[in-house]
Amino acid sequence: MAKKISGEIIRIGLYTPTKLSNLVKNKIKAKELLTNTEVTKILNDNPQNHKEAGFDKGWPSRFDTWFKIAKELGFVYYKIGEKIRFSEVGLRLVDNEHPEFEQQAFLNAFAKYQSNSPFRRVLNENVPFILLLEVISKLNKDKNFNGSGISKLELPLVIFWKNNDSGKLYQLIKKIRKKHGYNPSWEVIIDICVNGIMKGKFKKFNPKSIMVDYPDEFIRKMRLTGLISLRGRGRFVDVNKNEQKKVDYALANYSEYKKYKTEEKYFKYMAKIDKNLILSKSKPLSTDEQDKFLAKWINIYSWDKIKEEMINLAKKRLTKDEILKYLSNPIRLEFLVALAVKSKFPDIKVIPNYPYDDEGLPISAAGGIGDKGDIECYENINGILIEVTMSEGRIQTVMEIWPIARHLEEFSKNSENSMCYFIAPSIFKDSERQIEFVKEKNNLFILPKTIEEFLKHIAGREILYCKS
Repeated sequence: MAKKISGEIIRIGLYTPTKLSNLVKNKIKAKELLTNTEVTKILNDNPQNHKEAGFDKGWPSRFDTWFKIAKELGFVYYKIGEKIRFSEVGLRLVDNEHPEFEQQAFLNAFAKYQSNSPFRRVLNENVPFILLLEVISKLNKDKNFNGSGISKLELPLVIFWKNNDSGKLYQLIKKIRKKHGYNPSWEVIIDICVNGIMKGKFKKFNPKSIMVDYPDEFIRKMRLTGLISLRGRGRFVDVNKNEQKKVDYALANYSEYKKYKTEEKYFKYMAKIDKNLILSKSKPLSTDEQDKFLAKWINIYSWDKIKEEMINLAKKRLTKDEILKYLSNPIRLEFLVALAVKSKFPDIKVIPNYPYDDEGLPISAAGGIGDKGDIECYENINGILIEVTMSEGRIQTVMEIWPIARHLEEFSKNSENSMCYFIAPSIFKDSERQIEFVKEKNNLFILPKTIEEFLKHIAGREILYCKS
């Protein structure tokens, strides 16, 4: 089964082995699905020199490497010789109809996730997310500081901290700030982490890993919960004030935690859904607040910068922006498209349906709740729905077009003159055929555009609405 699943991962392009025929390389480049024969040959031609504890060498161990974190977070349990079991929270994570469930799943997981567990034996003994929230809470209550949370330069202290004593960690940060302000040197933080916290036992280290790579990865994971905001153009990490109720609940219920001796018992603990945590309502935002957030970010990101970052997504290039790098590609595309439209057409009413944090940054993709699309725009009597995706190839056709048609049909009930832009890095040929079918059968106008085509399209237009 592990080998079969590995084959499916290769088939859809999530993993590409090195030894491939030219025919297969061309099919992968064209986003075409591989045949069963081609997948079997790839598996046989690329034996994996890889071994994980409890798994046979080769593809079974590669499978464990890919999915181990999902098991640790309580999403799926697997073991050699046993059935693969998805938990209720794991099924929420893969619910394509409700992308907002992803945030709920990660919040449920990281509120409980212990550094040292039956799955992973390490020296640290804490719940990193709760430790972070506790330290931020203590720093924000201290009137000597700016109330913006913890500096990114201070995050390595949280990552290296060996226990759950947030009070002692807060006092350490307070001492550092008194001496070095909010900008301690790398040398100061590294010395404390390596020689102070680790007592010199962390011998092999790369300064950039400690000060940049580890914090960046930590922030990305913690933002998946929806409870973390960025301040000062990415210089500070703080709690999302819109989710203060969830923050308070997490601190009240998960600061103390039970240890488990077996993988099975720990997994059951992680997999159990805390509905009081994930289903409590967020602070709603008014249309005026949404407008203010869009205006704020348009002042920060010029049209040229928005265009540059969208092209980066189209060409699969990494961003160097200190804010955007913490948004996953699908979320980043939704955010940038909303900014692009508002930047080029300032009089249009633009309503992104993704949830925001208290800085106006999206914390997950638009959920599609109530058959709503990604971004709704109103231009006089015309209604324009915008749907975006980073998916390509056959997956794009299977996963995107029918929901978009359903969203546009619902959107049209409130706007007689309506149309939809469908934006992706590339438009698969079968997606175009489906869009034509929807137009002929349901009289729904969907205009597919690649990211680069959309940018050129709106750059040369005076109105966004288009029916040709």
